[in-house]
Amino acid sequence: MKKFTVTSSANLKDFTDCTYPQGSFYYSALLRSGDIRVNGVKVRANVPLNAGDEVTYYTTAKMESKPSHRAIYAGQRLYVADKLSGVSTEALASELGMIAVHRLDRNTCGAIVFACDEETAQKLVALFRDRQVQKEYVCICKNAFKARAADMTAYLSKDERRGLVKIVDEPSKGYVPIRTQYEVAEFRGDLAKVNVILHTGKTHQIRAHMAHIGCPVLGDEKYGDEALNKKYGVKRQLLCSYALSFELDGQKYSFLSSLAPDFPQK
Repeated sequence: MKKFTVTSSANLKDFTDCTYPQGSFYYSALLRSGDIRVNGVKVRANVPLNAGDEVTYYTTAKMESKPSHRAIYAGQRLYVADKLSGVSTEALASELGMIAVHRLDRNTCGAIVFACDEETAQKLVALFRDRQVQKEYVCICKNAFKARAADMTAYLSKDERRGLVKIVDEPSKGYVPIRTQYEVAEFRGDLAKVNVILHTGKTHQIRAHMAHIGCPVLGDEKYGDEALNKKYGVKRQLLCSYALSFELDGQKYSFLSSLAPDFPQK
């Protein structure tokens, strides 16, 4: 059992996703079994919550033991986690009691950095904002590549209401420039393993940009190829934040994830 107090208005699902990783993993099952209570009352729907409400999850010991991440590095100033797919950045920050300085999509796994104090957080946020962090990803994509490698520029617009982004090739009002560099490491039939260097870190950039060139990330349910996802039975994007490196106060840091995806079996 885990108990949390709501600090601001939200719905139950969003609160769960941003607060309790294990509750998020088992959210649907907990609702069906009546094992979530709000102010002591069982709920079976995504109810609205208000500040001060108390939410209790009657998770089992097995549910509570499901890992949200693996530790890559634990220092006095920063903590680097290997985040598992299905865990939101916000929930992981809540679980760790640390400050998120950048984020990964919920279903993107891999290396993510947290700060242990506000001063370090401000410095790390500035490094990410000023593109002083080298970010490399590994993903499995649809093999429709016209070139084995490319350094691509395009323009991105975010639809906040729908939670989607759109990519165009030419400058347009409301669109910001993006740059995504890729190299195919291996081809295997209708799939390819791809290394991606992210030069600008916009929302859904890799997923949307790869889809824009006809090579969506396998398992992506927003921008992906539905038939290909179904063929391989993949429901979460096979995209990993593989490598992060930066310099903080004269010290160089470099981290690798152990969660890089491989080709799935049919």
